[in-house]
Amino acid sequence: MNDKASSSPAQALLGASEIRRLAEELGIRPTKTLGQNFVIDGNTIRRIVSVAAVDPAETVLEVGPGLGSLTLGLLDAAQRVVAVEIDPVLAARLPQTITRWRPERAAFCDVVEGDAMRITELPAEPTALVANLPYNVAVPVVLHLLAHFPSLRHGLVMVQDEVADRLAAPPGSKVYGVPSVKAQWYGKMRKAGVIGMNVFWPAPKIASGLVAFERHEQPRTTASREEVFAVIDAAFAQRRKTLRAALAGWAGSGVLAGEALARAGVDPSARGEVLDIHAFARIAEAKKPPLV
Repeated sequence: MNDKASSSPAQALLGASEIRRLAEELGIRPTKTLGQNFVIDGNTIRRIVSVAAVDPAETVLEVGPGLGSLTLGLLDAAQRVVAVEIDPVLAARLPQTITRWRPERAAFCDVVEGDAMRITELPAEPTALVANLPYNVAVPVVLHLLAHFPSLRHGLVMVQDEVADRLAAPPGSKVYGVPSVKAQWYGKMRKAGVIGMNVFWPAPKIASGLVAFERHEQPRTTASREEVFAVIDAAFAQRRKTLRAALAGWAGSGVLAGEALARAGVDPSARGEVLDIHAFARIAEAKKPPLV
């Protein structure tokens, strides 16, 4: 349990009136382009921080802090927060908001203006990712951050509910696909809850889902991540086709695809939806015959 959280009363968080007042001061309206939906409910923030199981010694990476709702909650729970914000107006204002609402914690928050899908360096090494992610870029952001920041050991992201289901889907599920398999390369994903629409401003038209993850060792394979991901992309590009047919372009022909699948111990008549990351790694390894 977080000692800071358990030994002191709950700190004030930004509510609907504070969020709207801040937005009015800055002359901004949430934009669909940046996928901005600001959380306006303090209890939802507390729930997210609690489910994320942030340790008081951790450095948390937050993507898209917006007006600072979740940032304040994370500062109450973590040692340090690194907040990456693409909107220059919001990035410039966030330190002032933190200084006003958490003056004793202001020195423990680094605000980075930039695109989370392009960032490869941060001012502090994060161990956890906790973020309310824009729906349209949620999956690539998660995969990019896990790829470039191996220090991230666990986290919790809030995404569109359908995306949450896909990220956490097991092989054989109706919604199992490219995000599901690629996420397995980095860790174990699980659905950790659903968030209603009325806790956001503006309210989205669909519910949000919480996805928790724990990083594990990547699959043991001689193939690179890029090679494995290329097989995944090919297998799901034509979902109704058998693996032999779907991987024909990747392997060079249907015959070569069948041979690679046989070497990998995978049924050529199967479809990608039934394979886990380890099977895709074996297929990537088997693209070329082993040297004899």
